[in-house]
Amino acid sequence: MSRPAVVSAFLAGLVAGYGVAVPVGAIAVLVVGLTARTSFRVGAAAALGVATADGLYAAVATLGGTVVAGLVTPVAGPLRLVAAGVLLALAVHGAWRALRQRAPATATAPARRGLDTPSRAFLGVLVLTLLNPATIVYFAALVLGRSDAAEPLAAGLFVLGAFLASASWQLLVAAGGSLVGRALTGARGRLVTALASSTIIAALAVAMLVG
Repeated sequence: MSRPAVVSAFLAGLVAGYGVAVPVGAIAVLVVGLTARTSFRVGAAAALGVATADGLYAAVATLGGTVVAGLVTPVAGPLRLVAAGVLLALAVHGAWRALRQRAPATATAPARRGLDTPSRAFLGVLVLTLLNPATIVYFAALVLGRSDAAEPLAAGLFVLGAFLASASWQLLVAAGGSLVGRALTGARGRLVTALASSTIIAALAVAMLVG
């Protein structure tokens, strides 16, 4: 792969990772609650649990996409349209749900007693995040829409970018604790982050169509 292609794959993973990580939901509220009630170490471990789950889903989608990409070359054009359609549907659904659910949310959810240590926080939040299968649909649509899906190096860099983006955002949420976390998990913060995520995903879909 050329250097521009390597950079492109990594940046695509970064953008994809932020697209799935930015919306603030129950898991982010849990991370904030853990940090505020225990310590940054525990909150950071929980944040990395979220990022690991996103990375695993990206890896599964990428591996599947790598296998499928070699089989669907004759229909690559229509497949890209389908993938872009899935991304646009996810973007619209995310924005619609955010606008519909504008009720005030509790700033910090009670932290679960069993997640008071870094190792327990990491494993517990990892499992909780993996219970959201919509994430793999999102990554699969992105992977199948990319022309370099069958390139092992591109796939690896895409996964790495997705993991780093998710980790950086979740660590920011954890580091904010009760300050930044309160702003992000409030009603307005949840709305803004959800709309920002929908915008990113829609932009990815449009870029896929014109690319």
